[in-house]
Amino acid sequence: MTHRQTFVDIRLSHLLRDCSVGAIVRHDDALMVVQDTRHWDGPRTSPYDREIRYVELVKRALGLGDMKLCRPPVKEQQGDWIHWVRARRFPGWTRCGRCDLLHHAPWERRDGTDPKGDVNEHGRKTTDSTRVLRCRQIDGADGKRSTCHGILEQVPWVLVHEGGYLADVPWHQIAHANARHPRSAGCGSDRKAAYLKILSRHGRWVVRCLRCLADTRLPDRFPYGAHTRQQPWVPEPPPEPPSQPGLLIRVNDVRVHFPECRTALVIPPESRIRRGSVVDRLHSSSADQDRIRTARNNYARQARYRELASKYRSSPEEVKEAFEKIERGEIARELPQGDLEPLEYGALTQEIPDLRPDEDFVTEHHTEAWRHLDGTLTGLAAGVAGAVERVVAVHRLKEIMVFQGFRRGGAGDALRRPATPPDIVGESDWLPALELWGEGLFLALKEEEVARWESQQSLRVRAEAAAKRAEAVHLPRLIGNAISPRLLLCHTLAHLIIRRLEAEAGYPAASLKERIYCADSTDGDEAMAGILVYVAVADTHGSLGGLMDMARPDRFLRLLTGAVEDASWCSFDPVCREQEGHGPDLLNRAACHACALVPEPSCICGNRLLDRAFVAGDDDGLRSLWELAAPSPGK
Repeated sequence: MTHRQTFVDIRLSHLLRDCSVGAIVRHDDALMVVQDTRHWDGPRTSPYDREIRYVELVKRALGLGDMKLCRPPVKEQQGDWIHWVRARRFPGWTRCGRCDLLHHAPWERRDGTDPKGDVNEHGRKTTDSTRVLRCRQIDGADGKRSTCHGILEQVPWVLVHEGGYLADVPWHQIAHANARHPRSAGCGSDRKAAYLKILSRHGRWVVRCLRCLADTRLPDRFPYGAHTRQQPWVPEPPPEPPSQPGLLIRVNDVRVHFPECRTALVIPPESRIRRGSVVDRLHSSSADQDRIRTARNNYARQARYRELASKYRSSPEEVKEAFEKIERGEIARELPQGDLEPLEYGALTQEIPDLRPDEDFVTEHHTEAWRHLDGTLTGLAAGVAGAVERVVAVHRLKEIMVFQGFRRGGAGDALRRPATPPDIVGESDWLPALELWGEGLFLALKEEEVARWESQQSLRVRAEAAAKRAEAVHLPRLIGNAISPRLLLCHTLAHLIIRRLEAEAGYPAASLKERIYCADSTDGDEAMAGILVYVAVADTHGSLGGLMDMARPDRFLRLLTGAVEDASWCSFDPVCREQEGHGPDLLNRAACHACALVPEPSCICGNRLLDRAFVAGDDDGLRSLWELAAPSPGK
């Protein structure tokens, strides 16, 4: 193990998101950058051994074509932690906390990096991976020799470009960017020597050269040189040197890395393929299939059937039937066509016959019991009961999370460019993906009530203002939905339900996620207005039953009524309610941390497009869906 390249401990649930390829993570008190998927596998492993099967619908919906989806490699696993993904120490420059000198990669030079030996600040012996790096003996600017034993820490700045590039800050070039003294002309870069300092002057950082005394304030942008690395672990420069300067930002800035990670549910018919069956085992083994295909005659083929029957502990007839089914392509032929979101919505709203508990998508409909709630309901409860069409408990679901690449820089600028692929070069035929297991609850609103509610003029004006702001930051491209009143209603309501579930079901909000199904009936599309709140983890034992119990009509009525009541007030009102725009990109109105925001991993929009007025109405004549859906007096 070296300080430049090592394995890092990362949770599987984080590996394809905040800690994915190109992300900067902390490991053993050092900052590391996760290397691309070309470095993930060892010499005796292959990603194809970890392929996730029966996800053709998911790949079709995400536009992945013939790309394979493969699980990340696992060298050692303890719970949700994995120990295999390679990372490289980055940034490569360190700064002395005592004398402010910059040192380049001191972990590569054992001589002089720690004059006191391999001991920590308490004088105890340390391992190679955790030893403290100290400032070595240096030559002072006045020619006198001085010794500094200050602890070296990695600098917190990096150079980022919207093209997806990441590199160390060119400290020498910055220090001499505005140098005018003749002595500076012959001052060349030398990474083996410590002659640069980072100083704080009048609230601004300044880079100074001790050789020629040139100094420059740390700029916000700096040219991304033609010889600068494409990525810290990729020695080659970018294929096309960027003409625009890069951003000089801190490592914890959100612009350093944001992953492009998409998810989809596995639904029938693929969710109904039984794991461990003869079809499943034969479909997963191309070698066994080839043994049958290469049989020279029918007699030899029958012998192969008997051999595999013994291997699979089945009958030769079952093996033959499974092989013929695979050869006819029946598994792929059964897949429905179209976008996955309407197909997911259809799977949630329609009862699936003959469900087995070991399938990957198991639902229980409570719609009939919901419709037969006590007719004595009044007030808000009556309006809630009148606005909800379906209530479904999802006993078991499987979510596929696919990492498609990452972006750097400002979101608006970065979206103009394609995402950097997981292998950097874009030549791989597979993408890293995870299977997440869990449970959830689903509700669908009555289309006729939603359409009547959407007809309010003030509602459409309020939604159009949000849509214009969202378009300016390319948000519809990120979430894949048009900004409409029903989207703002469903999204805000989902957040209120998640917050309510913390108290009602005992799930922390950070463990819950949302899926929003919204579409109107224009252009012949099926109208949708549904919310799925669920939990999904990288563990087959991810279902605890709490969410399913909340789908019982009596409990669900209490849950949803409480969520709608929560929308009517906020401890920061009237400030929160009267805001014209706040939060990320000013895309929220009546929503803040005290009322509607949830932990960011739970939200499909990054805590944007939230407005309690779409759930509770307002004092300017905007009526809520529940008010319109409540039965008239006397009915």
